[in-house]
Amino acid sequence: MKAFLFTCMLVPWLVAASARRFDQDSQLIPGSLPGRELNGYISDNLKSRRARRALPPTEEPDYTPVPEGADVIDLPTCLLCVCLTGSVYCEEVSPDMTTVPTLPKETAYLYARFNKIKKISNKDFADIVTLKRIDLTGNLISEIEDGAFSKLSLLEELSLAENRLVKLPMLPAKLTSFNANHNRLKTKGVKANAFKKLTKLYNLFLADNQLEAVPHIPESVRILHLQNNNITEVSKDTFCRSNDTYYLRLSLNEVRLDGNPVVLSKYPDSFTCMKVLPIGKYR
Repeated sequence: MKAFLFTCMLVPWLVAASARRFDQDSQLIPGSLPGRELNGYISDNLKSRRARRALPPTEEPDYTPVPEGADVIDLPTCLLCVCLTGSVYCEEVSPDMTTVPTLPKETAYLYARFNKIKKISNKDFADIVTLKRIDLTGNLISEIEDGAFSKLSLLEELSLAENRLVKLPMLPAKLTSFNANHNRLKTKGVKANAFKKLTKLYNLFLADNQLEAVPHIPESVRILHLQNNNITEVSKDTFCRSNDTYYLRLSLNEVRLDGNPVVLSKYPDSFTCMKVLPIGKYR
């Protein structure tokens, strides 16, 4: 009889203890929710990413959705985009983003890919001197005012790939990587000294354009992509120095000239200073 009474008291106590332990474990693991609730939480969180506002750390984010029919120009940047500390993500914004958005003063990284931005003016980045990286890949940019990047003394990476550029603007001196692949650039749209002063430039991507000649390549460049252009010849001074037979260009590790009309075997003296031959047509 005593054993029966003891069992009747013990079972409810064990059930209650197990429930308390489950609740404690859920609190110890951040974001731990039962299956359906967890899936719903993740789904709602992903849907709200583009509607976040940049607020001080002590305040809660505002998940107000973008109003239907709203004009993108009239909406705060951090309502259209995802604003994190120092970074702004404005990718495939809806409604269509046709101009560079107004950025928070402390922005260091801007990703505004796959929108419908058509032009970059001098005022777009004039006050954002903290920018280190700008990625405007996949827009409709056909014009960039010459001083648009002139105040960006910290800018290291700039991508203008997959746009409609016919000429390049003045570029910041500290660039380490520049990408203008898949544009409409011709040699007359690239100034002779466009890259000359970029002494820290490591990667230069100008593939899939309409260039007729190889532009001046800084000594620092390691990777050069010029494939699928209209380059017809390579001179002795394109990569080397015709007046210096001891000159070696050791930094240049990769040169792509495939997809151009030039037959590289016709210019054997143009690559004597290089440790690798350009990739391209030799017959």
